[in-house]
Amino acid sequence: MTTTDADADGTTAAATACHGAEPQGVPEGDPQAVTDHDLGIHGYAKQKDAHIKRLRRIEGQIRGLQRMLEEDVYCIDILTQVSASTKGLQSFGLQLLEEHLRHCVADAAVKGPEAIDEKVKEATKAIERMLRT
Repeated sequence: MTTTDADADGTTAAATACHGAEPQGVPEGDPQAVTDHDLGIHGYAKQKDAHIKRLRRIEGQIRGLQRMLEEDVYCIDILTQVSASTKGLQSFGLQLLEEHLRHCVADAAVKGPEAIDEKVKEATKAIERMLRT
């Protein structure tokens, strides 16, 4: 699986395209804000705690792989754990992609055809990266 290069401040080009260079400090009652997306809220915000819990579970699976190697566990058993960890990450990625489509692409729909085209291209590239894994 490939990673996305981050800028010096830790943001990625995709995050910048979706949310601006940094989370916008727009007050909640700002008349310029059309959607919560304009307030710098990410699509995964409502599920953030569940996502963190899920990633910690996957992290535990990866640590389990390290232990299995240290304990000289049978190769096939390790490969089974690799498969489970991979499926967990793929499932997490698909959930995050769905949230992106519902949030960022829906926001673009409010803003017009050019914004929609940009978000569809962005999502398509993300799907292509996921399919390469």
